[in-house]
Amino acid sequence: MFDKNAKPSPRRQQQLDRYKQLVERMSPNSDMGKGLLRAFWVGGTICTLGQALQEIGKAWLGMNNTAASTFCSTVLVFLTALLTGLGVWDKIGQYAGAGAFVPISGFANAMVSPAMEFRREGLVLGLGAKLFTIAGPVLVWGVSASVIVGIIYAIWPW
Repeated sequence: MFDKNAKPSPRRQQQLDRYKQLVERMSPNSDMGKGLLRAFWVGGTICTLGQALQEIGKAWLGMNNTAASTFCSTVLVFLTALLTGLGVWDKIGQYAGAGAFVPISGFANAMVSPAMEFRREGLVLGLGAKLFTIAGPVLVWGVSASVIVGIIYAIWPW
């Protein structure tokens, strides 16, 4: 059996050392301060846009808070999906890192990206199948949880 705590042989240790040097040489240096600033301002801009959409929904479209929140989420998901399809969102993600993917826009990007990669395989087997690679587990567990809660409620109504 393999023992993880055993010391590697001298030859293996040389290989590991060479690999470590190669990784250090090839890995780009990261400027954490610049990355944090970019993530902060891009994520903040997305959230500010979302808040503006909510206020527009309430003030100009006469929506209540729930409808305005739904309107905001729908518009943000649509815009992110559109920009992902046009190839713009990848550039924003490379620039801003987690700031572009933490808000609701990350979910929309995760839905559309696999579909864009496999669209050349056709509508059903490529686009249709890959569109739900991320949403599928969410839907399965969401429906399963609702069935379990429904059964519990049917047995013990509160």
